Amino acid sequence: MSREHKKGMSLIVKTITRLTVGLILLYGIYIILHGHVSPGGGFAGGVIIALSFVHLMLAYGKETALRKVSRSAASFFESVGATLFLLIALLGFTGGYFFLNFLGKGEPFKLFSAGIIPLCNIAISLKVGAGLFAIFVALVVLNLDSEK
Repeated sequence: MSREHKKGMSLIVKTITRLTVGLILLYGIYIILHGHVSPGGGFAGGVIIALSFVHLMLAYGKETALRKVSRSAASFFESVGATLFLLIALLGFTGGYFFLNFLGKGEPFKLFSAGIIPLCNIAISLKVGAGLFAIFVALVVLNLDSEK
């Protein structure tokens, strides 16, 4: 058995992870995009997306998860989320108020019915998801360094 196969958990856990990580990621995206119509939103969806990558890390090991999303990519997405959220807030100033809705409201209870709220949910999810993943990676790295 090669060294790569020995890292992480058992074959059963790896197989279940391979089958479920995509579904968890898709569910997180659903929660983000429908957060203004149903319970959820940017924070909850960002946590779910981060946990899908944490699931990969637990099943396959740190190296596999960092190949999917590196520390620099997590930092980049966290910065993009914060910048996008601030940009949305500042674009409201074009109408005279901070966070003013500058998009049409649409029809109630439809996917595109909330103006800037879905954009804010996307920005928050980037910030929260990348931030939680980066925190988990930092905890894993600190734990591995303390075991040496």
